Amino acid sequence: MTEKRKLELRQVRKMFGSKVVLDGLDLIVGDHDVVCLIGPSGCGKSTILRCIDLLDPIDGGEIILDGTDITEPSVDANSIRRRIGIVFQSFNLFPHMNVIDNVTLGPRRAHGVDRQEAEDRAGELLHRFGLADKATEYPNRLSGGQNQRAAIVRALMVEPEVLLLDEVTSALDPELVGEVLGVIRELTDQGLTMVLATHEMGFARDVASTVAFLDNGQVLESGPPAEVFGNPQRDRTKRFLQRVSEAGRL
Repeated sequence: MTEKRKLELRQVRKMFGSKVVLDGLDLIVGDHDVVCLIGPSGCGKSTILRCIDLLDPIDGGEIILDGTDITEPSVDANSIRRRIGIVFQSFNLFPHMNVIDNVTLGPRRAHGVDRQEAEDRAGELLHRFGLADKATEYPNRLSGGQNQRAAIVRALMVEPEVLLLDEVTSALDPELVGEVLGVIRELTDQGLTMVLATHEMGFARDVASTVAFLDNGQVLESGPPAEVFGNPQRDRTKRFLQRVSEAGRL
């Protein structure tokens, strides 16, 4: 892990009603790190990402971005979201807008970027990710992989310092998973700081600088992929990875 800490979660607690989802969770993300969150369904992976992006308020602890607690009431959430991009598993593209309007809406409306400037930036990104010929298409005319790539382009439009990816391949047909993972691998190669919630263990093993195994709202074990996958220390981690391996997903 790099020495500089870009993002840190300290004793973060999150509840939905009486259910504890994050229970004193600690996580460190270094600058240019790629941290993959793995673990069983319901362990809190998606909730972590939503809390980092300030979509869900936390009930305790701190979330530190470049040394500042972004969960303080005085912090402007919109200013933080200009620095953090998030991509959801369900794309969340507006069905009544074509691709170019979907990806430029945020910069134009929320950040006051001129339409031409936004469309120029979008054109570069769409070309980069193989969607240049889809700019005027609507989401229902695109494949799942194309929709997810468009959603990633939308998140990159604000040039985020940190990109959060929430199970971005889980809603895709198996044959489309590879094209989206290829985009993420390209972003990894470029040094973008990322936190990914994923069930793609092989991908996590290949691209992550740190793998964090979650269970019951806590990080039970974290470290380089070779250590977590090759020599897990906790019995719970061993059982999880054994089941993943038996299912042919590792």
